[in-house]
Amino acid sequence: MHVIIDLCVVPLGVGVSVSSYVAQCQRVIEASGLNYRMHAYGTNIEGPWDDVMAVVKACHERVHGMGAPRITTTLKMGTRTDRDQRMDDKVASVETLLRDG
Repeated sequence: MHVIIDLCVVPLGVGVSVSSYVAQCQRVIEASGLNYRMHAYGTNIEGPWDDVMAVVKACHERVHGMGAPRITTTLKMGTRTDRDQRMDDKVASVETLLRDG
């Protein structure tokens, strides 16, 4: 099953700045070979369900491995069975409506 997720991993107990932890999680995502798009408050990732969920787990493992004693994660996800839809399709649909009025 194809899934699109919005992932936000936040380490707790590591101080105010978390960018080094986010960067390491991004490295995990990049290494997965999955299609993704980082944004200001998380990352969209798409691909086969098991592969995407393995990346979520690997991000947690990496961030804990950096010394974060706790992590809170926000995860939104969507699946479709009626047709094949990718992240870019969803964005393009709205952009078309904006352009065409």
